[in-house]
Parts: sequence; C-alpha cells; structure tokens
Amino acid sequence: MNTYFAESELIINGDGSIFHLHLKPEQLADKVILVGDPGRVALVASHFETKECEVSNREFLTITGTYHGKRITVQSTGIGCDNIDIVLNEMDALANIDFQTRTSKPQLRSLEFVRIGTCGGLQPDVPTGTYVATVKSIGFDGLLNFYAGRDKVCDLSLEQSFKEHVKWQDKMGNPYVSVSDTGLLDRIADKDMVRGYTIACGGFFGPQGRQLRVPLADPKLNEKIESFDYDGFHITNFEMESSAVAGLSSLMGHKALTVCMVIANRVAKKAESNYKNDIDGLITTVLDRI
Repeated sequence: MNTYFAESELIINGDGSIFHLHLKPEQLADKVILVGDPGRVALVASHFETKECEVSNREFLTITGTYHGKRITVQSTGIGCDNIDIVLNEMDALANIDFQTRTSKPQLRSLEFVRIGTCGGLQPDVPTGTYVATVKSIGFDGLLNFYAGRDKVCDLSLEQSFKEHVKWQDKMGNPYVSVSDTGLLDRIADKDMVRGYTIACGGFFGPQGRQLRVPLADPKLNEKIESFDYDGFHITNFEMESSAVAGLSSLMGHKALTVCMVIANRVAKKAESNYKNDIDGLITTVLDRI
C-alpha cells in the first residue's frame, strides 16, 4: 500500500507547484545542476540552446532547458545544507510523488545532481583556480543525522577516524561522511580534476575556523583537519553543501556529486575575489559531461 502524504507534510501550492521551489513536476529534468547563487543560474543557462521555463521564489531560481540535446534543470539553492534539505526533498517529491493522489509513484525516478560551487583549499597542492571533485564529504552540519538509514549510506570508519584525529567535541554535534556516486564522479571529474575529501561546514565563519570578534571553541581545529590522513587521502577543501547533497541523494536513490573551484587557500592565506568569470570554465566542463 502506498503511503499517503498529508497536506502538512507535502505542501502543494494552489497552482499545482511544490511549496518552496514553485516548480511543477513536468518542469524538472532528470539532470540537475545545483548552484548556490541565484545569479549563477543565468550564467549556466546562458549556454542552453533552448529554455522551457524560468521560475523564481525567494533564493530559489530554476531554469530548465537543453544543452547539446540534453534536457537539464539548473537550480539555485542559496547557502547551506538547510536549503539543500528543502531543494532535494522537493525535487524528489516532484519526481516520485503523484501530486493528484499524494502517494508514491510505482516506478521511482532517479535524478542526477551535480553541485557547482566555490570552496576554500586546505592543502598546498590545491591553489586558487583548482577544480576539486568531492569523493567523500564530512558534514559538520548534522543534517543527515535526522534521517533513518543514515549509517547505511555513510562511511562510518572514516567518520570515527576523523573524530579521533581532531578530538571532536560532542557539543559541536556528530559529523557524518557522505559518499559521492562513483559513476558520476568518474564521468564529471574524468582525469583533469583533483579528487578529494571535502568538509561541509554549518557556517562560513566559526565552523570554518574564521575568527572575527567571537573566539573559537577549538582554535586548533583547522590545523588538525589539515594534518588528517586516511588511506593516503587528505581533506582538500571546505564548502557548505556537499554532505547534504550526497547524503540525501543516497537515501533517496539519486546520484550526486559536488565539484568546486578553489577561490581561497586557507594554508597560503590567499583569496581570489574576482572569480565569477573564471568559474564559467567549470560550468561548461560540467555541462559537457553531465
């Protein structure tokens, strides 16, 4: 028997669109590019040959169109894993719930999510301008801990090793390690992107070791992160969404990957603020390979 999703759980707008994204099921492609900045949606879509729709609500801007014959949706998420929770749940509902009956569809649809973003490098060999494809993501955000089946889709050995190495403080919540889809990783990263482990932080300042006027709970955390070694892998970069993208996708039966351009190297203490034109190279690479 199919589960019925009540109005309070699945909120559908009067026009038949999903609550936050304002999208209708027929407007969602199987291939989805996620970007944080709504302004970056137009940059991605500028490469499309055709555009079916453009829908906007709050920080969520969506354009669906075609690129070299491939139907693609590009979706802005805003910043943070809390917004990824909204976007992926609503896109999964668009794909796999019948809005007329409010029940799961008998044949589930698997989507491909590729997040294109920016990040901070944590190793000397990932200078600004480097493209990093996330193999595994250590989530400081705690989002996946609220979902059943979390342990089945996470690398528990890496999680435990990381916690022991950095002497993780329980008051900061339990980190989790989500895993990118290997097929999507091989196709998108190919042989010209750095493959690494990423930390997805719950904020831009304190959680990433930036101190302004408020002291940090663990001022040495970044140093411990940089020195962490797991089977020859080091933590390559910081960003703020990859753990939820990969983790939720695994739980829902979708495929996901995060690729980022390094715009700041925390070890070298260098940053590139004029990166918006440079990231177009990463965008076209993903469009060609998705």
